[in-house]
Parts: sequence; structure tokens; C-alpha cells
Amino acid sequence: MKTIYLDNNATTAIAPDVLNEMLLYLREFYGNPSSMHTFGGQLHRKVEEARAKVAALINAKPEEIIFTSCGTESDNTAIMSAVESFPQKRHIITTRVEHPAVFNFCKHLARKGRRVTFIPVDNFGRLNMEAFRKALDDDVAVVSIMYANNETGVIFPIEDIGGILRERNIVFHTDAVQAAGKIPIDVKKLPVDMLSISGHKLHAPKGVGALYVRKGTRFYPYIIGGHQEKGRRAGTENVASIIALGKACELAKKHIEEEASYLSDLRDKLESALLKCCPDVRINGDTEHRLPNTTNISFDFVEGEAILLRLDEYGICASSGSACTSGSLEPSHVLRAMGVPFTAIHGSIRFSLSRYNTEEEISEVIKIMPPIIKELRTLSPYGKEKL
Repeated sequence: MKTIYLDNNATTAIAPDVLNEMLLYLREFYGNPSSMHTFGGQLHRKVEEARAKVAALINAKPEEIIFTSCGTESDNTAIMSAVESFPQKRHIITTRVEHPAVFNFCKHLARKGRRVTFIPVDNFGRLNMEAFRKALDDDVAVVSIMYANNETGVIFPIEDIGGILRERNIVFHTDAVQAAGKIPIDVKKLPVDMLSISGHKLHAPKGVGALYVRKGTRFYPYIIGGHQEKGRRAGTENVASIIALGKACELAKKHIEEEASYLSDLRDKLESALLKCCPDVRINGDTEHRLPNTTNISFDFVEGEAILLRLDEYGICASSGSACTSGSLEPSHVLRAMGVPFTAIHGSIRFSLSRYNTEEEISEVIKIMPPIIKELRTLSPYGKEKL
């Protein structure tokens, strides 16, 4: 049975060119780039080449890129750096719909005595800008607001937010893990101080990420030890994965516009067909300002977990929200913050596409989904009332 993989916001397949690029540095050139000898030291140049490629994706300077182990580390590092750099400031601002890497870390800091404001969103997942402005004060150490939501794909007005914060000289971090490589990002035009990237969201391997830190931004290292990354992130470099991330960013930059057009067409085909064929269905989130590859669909009067299990029988991979919270039976905190009705919130499914998905795969999902929804509703006491 062929797998139809529509869970690319959870993780992506490693691109063949990316894999080929990194294998050489697993098999043959396995030295430590900090070593004095040529065998290890020659890898330093390859790491710097990768740094330049990552920087180019977001139009940054290579020296503004710090390699990390993942998006979560990048997010935690950015927030903690601001907290440590401005110890006299006790206020942190974020949103109610952040990825757990930010959302739970901010809750952790609140338990440690920090004051955290979680800005609400409207029914379309759009940030309440009035509440954001009212939350600002002279005690804010950092504002951390995601570029695009991992569950709905909704894109936040990062440029507008950054402009407001720059006027007040407040550090601004954005989690761009879902946005990087899918939509153009230009930090020369974007008023952000720090920005997070994760390799496995753009066809590089798991276990590597990056943090952009604008030149001149106060920075305090989160992982302390050796001199790696110019003292900004200790630990022996994950050379093969760093090289892979550089290649993945290079490919993403090259194909970003054509890929976005291709994926939005596939997504729209899937959405329109399911809205037409399945009753009591809704799209969650702002359908105008969102990532080209993501749709979050609620099927009233049916459990999302049951839908996923039935899809899995056909080899179709999707999700009911963030992969980092999939072990929880609690409904999505993102959809709750958006005020999605109870009858719909438990039946929400996220389909997230990649360049490797085909029109034939989408047609197959369109054929399979309506009978699954009808069958599951006959088994639900709430669904029977609607049949």
C-alpha cells in the first residue's frame, strides 16, 4: 500500500539532493571542525558555506546565523537570551496560539516569577492587535510571536508588529519554523531581532536548526561550554546535518515561488472538494493570509482521532494538530483560542502538503474522505442526529 503523506508541518522527507550532500560527511569526512589537523579543520569551511546558504534564505548576513539542534532550542534560546540580557524587565508577551516550544516555555517562565501576557486571536486565528498594543509597557523584555501558525497556517502581521516594537526599542523574536522555505522572508526589511528555523520542516534532517540574531542585538548563550558558534552555542557541530540544512535552504530559496503556487492549488482542490462532498464542514483559520501548503478542516459530530485511524488504514497520513501535542487527549489550544465550537474542535484535521505530493494523491484523499466521515457519523450519537 502506497503512503500518501500529508503531515508535512510535523516533519518532511529529506530531499534526495540534501541526503546526497550530507552522506559524504557521515561516511568519509567525519572529523571535528574545531580540530587543529587538516582532516577535521577542513570541515569548518563547509560549515561556513552552509551558514551562508541559510542566511541567504532570509537575506541575513552569515554571521547573524547560529546553528542549533532544532526549532525548540532556537525558540527557547531567543526568549531566554532576552530575559537574561534585560534582567530588570519582568514582562514577556506572546500569543495564545504559539507552538509548545514558545507557549509552554513562557508558562514555565511565568511559574518562575515572570509576568507573561498571552495575546488572544479572533475566530479566524488573527491576532488581536488592540490587545497587543494595550499589553505593551516599559517592563517588556521580549515579544515572541510566531510567523505562521503550525496548525492553521495563518500568517501573522510580523512587519506591523515589529514596527510597533522597534519604536519602543523592545526585542522581537519570531518563530518562523513553519514559514521558512514556504514563503519569502527578508530580515533586511522585516523588523525582527531574532528568528527561528528548523531543518526538518524544509526537507533537511531532524536534529538541526538555526537562530537568526540581528547584528547589534544583545545576546546571552543558552547552552554554555566550548567556543563553538563564536561562543554563542556550545557543543560540537552537527556537521553533516548543518551541511544538509544549508542545501535544503538553497533549494527552498530557488523554488519558493513555483512551489507555493503548486501547493496552494493542491490545497484548494482538496478543500473545495471536501466542503462540497461532506456536510457540516468548516475551514479553520484565515483563508486569505495563510501558508500555501496548510489547511485545517473541522468535521462536526465526529472525532478527529477516529478519522486519522481510518485514514491510516488507507495509508494516508494527516494530523489533528501539532505533532508535539499529539500524545495529549486535550483539544487543540489553538482551536480553543479561536473559539471553534465544541462539536467541531474534536473533529479537526490538519492536512499539510509538500513538493512531493501529487494531484493524484489529492484525488485519492477526496475519494476516500466522504465515506469515512459518513460511516463515523453513523457511529456517533451526535452524528446520528444529523443524518
